[in-house]
Amino acid sequence: MLELRSITAGYTRDAPIVRGVSLTVAAGESVGLLGPSGCGKSTLARVAALLHRPDSGTLLLDGAPVRHWRHRAPRDQRTAFGVVFQQARLSADPRLPLSDLIAEPLRATGRGEDAPDRVAELTPAVGLTPDLLTRRPHEVSDGQLQRACLARALVLRPRMLVCDEMTAMLDASTAAALVAAVEDYRAATGAALLAVGHDRTLLERWCDRVVHWDGLS
Repeated sequence: MLELRSITAGYTRDAPIVRGVSLTVAAGESVGLLGPSGCGKSTLARVAALLHRPDSGTLLLDGAPVRHWRHRAPRDQRTAFGVVFQQARLSADPRLPLSDLIAEPLRATGRGEDAPDRVAELTPAVGLTPDLLTRRPHEVSDGQLQRACLARALVLRPRMLVCDEMTAMLDASTAAALVAAVEDYRAATGAALLAVGHDRTLLERWCDRVVHWDGLS
């Protein structure tokens, strides 16, 4: 489904964080990307999810080269991905109640009429209770907010999930519940997964295969 070839990327052209990295994720496959903090995993994950344009290299989605990133990418490519970031509070609009946070991608793609049904469907799937939906991010715990962010990532029914250190800030029971919710979604839909992290044990238990950062080329 997804192939990255010789990706070089960063935030200034003269100091790339990722250099010449290649990676593949087959349709329905779960791949763990293991590496230490600061090595460039998150930057590569953002490139893979069409959120950051690489300086060089090629990304293929379903065998076709991707030519645009972020809002310039075609809608069918953008919405193929659901992304969950490590720090939920940095990725959530603090003004929105959780119900609107979850529904945000639907409204952004002109499907706001589907929001009530999808929010109601996803709320129990990620372990939230209806009473939390009216609360804003500062009124819920980190774990509850990350559950809402996972629901937001699932709301457009993506064909691939990118989980960038999704559980790093959470206690063990919440982390296990979120992984289980991801796997339930994958079992129901056949979605692929790229899970980025530095916890070898978690990735080896979670994923079909684990790629070590120092083995990428």
